[in-house]
Formats: sequence, C-alpha cells, structure tokens
Amino acid sequence: MVTAVMLRPRTRELFALTPAALLVTGGFAAIFIQAQNRLSDVSLTYGAAFLVLCLGAHVVIRFALPDADPYLFPLAAVLASVGIVMVYRIDTTLARQQAQWFVVGLVLFVVTILALRRDLHVLERYRYTIALFGIGMLLVPRLPGLGEQVNGAYLNIRLGSLKFQPAELAKLAIVIFLASYLRDTRQLLATGGRRVLGVTLPPMKQFGPLLVVWGSAMAMLLITRELGTSLMFYGAFLALLYVATSRFSFPLVGMVLFLGGAWLIAGHVGHVHQRVLAWEHPFDPALYNRPGGSYQLAQSLFAQADGGLLGTGFDQSLLRLPSGASILPVPESDLIYSVITNELGLLGACGLLITYLLFVARGLKVATLANDSFSKLLATGLSVVVALQVFVIVGGVTRVIPLTGVTLPFVAYGGSSVIMNFVLLALLLIVSDRARRAARQGRAA
Repeated sequence: MVTAVMLRPRTRELFALTPAALLVTGGFAAIFIQAQNRLSDVSLTYGAAFLVLCLGAHVVIRFALPDADPYLFPLAAVLASVGIVMVYRIDTTLARQQAQWFVVGLVLFVVTILALRRDLHVLERYRYTIALFGIGMLLVPRLPGLGEQVNGAYLNIRLGSLKFQPAELAKLAIVIFLASYLRDTRQLLATGGRRVLGVTLPPMKQFGPLLVVWGSAMAMLLITRELGTSLMFYGAFLALLYVATSRFSFPLVGMVLFLGGAWLIAGHVGHVHQRVLAWEHPFDPALYNRPGGSYQLAQSLFAQADGGLLGTGFDQSLLRLPSGASILPVPESDLIYSVITNELGLLGACGLLITYLLFVARGLKVATLANDSFSKLLATGLSVVVALQVFVIVGGVTRVIPLTGVTLPFVAYGGSSVIMNFVLLALLLIVSDRARRAARQGRAA
C-alpha cells in the first residue's frame, strides 16, 4: 500500500523555489551559448546566488509566518527570475541594477513581515496619514527639479543618479486606505441612503470622504498624466466597493462614469488623444514618427508576430540596428512583454500570463480565507492591483487598449516597481498566515 505524504506548507514552498533557480541557470546558459557559442559555469553561479537569496527569505517566512500561503513567494520568484534573465539579455548594466533592486526588495520584504506580522491592523489606525502620503507622492513628479517627464507623462523623480516612480508606493497607500475605510462603512454603504427614482443612493456622510480621497488621487494622476496608474486605481476602487457592499450598481455606475470620462479626456487632452490615435491607427505613416505616435506600438506588434508559436530563441530577436539605434523602444521596461513573446514565442508568453493568473488566484484565495473585513479587503485590493497592472501593460502592447507606461510586476526593469511589489507580497503573506492559522486552529478545536 502506498501512503500519500502530505508536505507541510513551508516544505512545499521550499521545493517550489527550485524551478525559479533553474530558470535563472537555464536562461543565462542559453544566453551565453547564443552570444559566445559556449557554456559558461557563470550561469550556475547566478542560479545559485538567486537560490540563496530566495532561501534567506524562505527562512524568514518559515519562522515568522509558518502558516502563510506556500505558493505566493515561489510564484513571485519565478516572475523575478524571468525578469532578471530578460533584462540581462537586453542590457547587462541594467541587469546588474535590477539584481541590486531585487536584493533591496527582499530586504524590505523581510522588514515588512517582521514589522507587521503581529499587528497588521496598525495600518488601519493611520489610514488618513497613509492616504495623504500616497496622494502627496503622486504629486511629487510635478515638482520643479525633482520630476522628470517621459513620453508626455510625469512618472519619475530623480535624486542624483537615482530614479523612483512614486505611483508604485501610492498604489499600496490608496489600497490600504480603501480597505480600512470600507471596513468601517461597508454596512452603511450597502443598506443606507435615500431612494431616488427607485435607486438607493449611498449616504454621503460615509461616501463623501471616500470620494474625496479617491478623487484627489485620480486628480493627481491626471495632473501627472499617468493614465495607466489611474486606470489601476479606478479598477481597484470599483472592485473593493463591490466586494465591501455586494451592490453591483456601484461598479456598473462606475463603468458608465469611466466611459464618459475617458471619451471626454481622449477628445480634449492632447497627450491622451495622441495615444488613442496611435492605438486606432498603429501603422498610419502620418502618426508613425510623431511625438507620442504609433512607432512604439507598431514595433511591439512586429516583435510579437516575429516570435510565432515557439519563439526565435534567447538573444535572437533584433532589438538594435548596427548603428546602436533602438528598434524596439524601452524593451527592458514598457515593451519587455514583446521581447519575451519574440524570443519565447506564444507558448512562453502564455506561460508567463498563467504564472500571473496563479499569483492573483492565490491572492484572492487569501482574501476568501481572511477572517476579518480589513484583511479580506486588503488582500482583494492588492490582488486586483496586480491583475490590473498586468492587464494594462499587456493589453497596451498587444493593442487591446491604448498603450501606457505601466511596468510588468516583478519582471520589467525598475527599482521602485520591484521593491513595492515585494512589499505587496509581504502584506499578502501576513494576511494569509493569520487566516490559515485561524482555520487550522478551528479544525483542531
């Protein structure tokens, strides 16, 4: 008789880290073979270093969050391994920087776990401070001397040689505020208010502060012209509102307002109008080389078509001309999904998207297991933000929606994105540990 062996959650997490390290080793080996026609043992060194860093984080999770979800961290490690390999293939200097940000992200991941594992609800007590800080961070890129304009949008702040995207930090702050505020007011929002023309309107006393904080965040994003992040925030706001109140009318009305606002902005804001025209006519010669035109999107579509089903292979896609001019603009960031599709093909791209789907699914499962409203809403908001961020950038480069400058979580080059996504992961694991421990103790009782 064969007896099934049930591995403990942390043991499953430990074994699940192996594919991530193998991806790093195999990816670098493939790049070295293509570039130098030889197999270098450096790929083994890189894979071992990546595994050691992940094992360090695993040890912290094992002792600090023994009941946390066993798959969230390995899934994030797989995504990060793909990112490091692809960025190295594009630019070795940027890859070294990405590896450094990966280490910093793991450090803040550990710090977040150790600081909040005993009392996650401390975030609730400072919700307005966190919200104001998040809104302030969105405005920083417009400050003279600090902000930097990229392709018509104010995305970064620059401090010497260091660049940072404040919107990555703001997305966590706004989600924390929404989860905390809706936890206290969800019952009143779901059942209160007056009826007008057969529709129950929410009570403005409770709904007003929510609209003020969310509206301020959206206004700051419009001021900085960061439309991709605006869409992320709007989607997270509607998702949390629906989960908190179970009233489908809220997201329905929200979508109607979004469509009306999008039509108005697209017709009257020049930067947005150029993006919409480029989306509608990516191969129009009149729009191709215009600032904010369709060159970036058209090259993205060409690159993905060139990959076919199985891809061209690592280091085989043509990213630059012999003169050094870029064929595919910002391939390490905005268009890294196009590079992945080109070199790994449709199968590789689908594998990446399935990994994201599994990550989001595990995050939403954490939300369903959470035993208090704040944790449930927080896990939902964090999972939805990741899902929307992937949709915005992948939808943009595949011409499903207009292209915006949002990074691909854990994969695209960018220090602020890597760091904040690891903080997001830490928050999900903290919620998961509390929820799974309570469920285990309930079964034992």
